[in-house]
Formats: sequence, C-alpha cells, structure tokens
Amino acid sequence: MAKVVVLPYDESWKADFENIKAELDAVLGDLALAIEHVGSTSVEGLSAKPVIDIDVVIRDYSVFPAAVDRLASIGYFHQGDLGIKEREAFGYRDKPHLQKHHLYVCPAHSAELKRHTTFRDFLRTHPDSVKEYGEIKQKAAQLFPDDIDKYIEYKSPCIEKIYEKCGLK
Repeated sequence: MAKVVVLPYDESWKADFENIKAELDAVLGDLALAIEHVGSTSVEGLSAKPVIDIDVVIRDYSVFPAAVDRLASIGYFHQGDLGIKEREAFGYRDKPHLQKHHLYVCPAHSAELKRHTTFRDFLRTHPDSVKEYGEIKQKAAQLFPDDIDKYIEYKSPCIEKIYEKCGLK
C-alpha cells in the first residue's frame, strides 16, 4: 500500500495541471466545455497529496462515448463512476512525462462537478479555511501514513465544516 504523503503547496502544480490540460485539450477538442483544476493542488497555499485532480466538463452523456474513445487514443481507460453519480473516473498508462493525476469526466449539470468547483473557489478566497484544512491534512498524514481510509476519516469533519460555509450542506 502506498504511503499517505501530504506536502506543502508547490507552485509547480499549476504548470503540472497546464501540461496535462494541454494533452487533454489536444485530443478532446470541442467535446470538452472546460477542463477544471480541482482538488487541493488547485488552491494556492494549501498542503496536498502531490496528485493533480482534473474534471473534464462535457455537455451531457450524449458525447461521453466519443470522449471515452478520444481519451483511449492517448492511454486513458474508463473505470466507471466508482460510486459517485455523474463523475466518470479514468485511469491511464504510459504517462511518465506528466505529474500523477486523477481524471474525471462530468456532464455540465453534475452535482459532483459543482461540489468540486464550489469547494475550490471557496478555499481560494478564504485563507483561514486553507490554513485550517492544510494543518488537518498534514496531521492526518502524520497519524495515518499507511491508512488512506483513516486519513480521509480524520479530515472529513473539517471538509464538512467547509461545505457548510460554502453552502454545500
């Protein structure tokens, strides 16, 4: 099992996202309404696991099969929704030139997409919440370096509190 590693914010995560986005843009073209950098690496100053989270926004599921085919042409494979409605996960092969990342494809009306972007946008404008959440994440990684489930459980109350603050609860 991989270690849970949380690092201080790294300015290079912006460029890492842009590199991945460029590759996705080139193959998806007009199928993607937007390619969003979400998750902790998208928030300046926030400690994070060094994995870039990306939501590709599509109009609706009518274009999803074409998106799957185009992503497959560059080494991505569909993994299903992994239990989260309207958020399709993709794994990948042969991407040593890119930072490790999680790729999701969401229709524009997806509640999960809205949750990701609302949470990100709230944190980008609330430095006190960034500081608190970052400290909780670092502590969770110290306490549970070998248990991702316990890590997630430990930081969940802080996430729920932020959800309330930004109107997601």
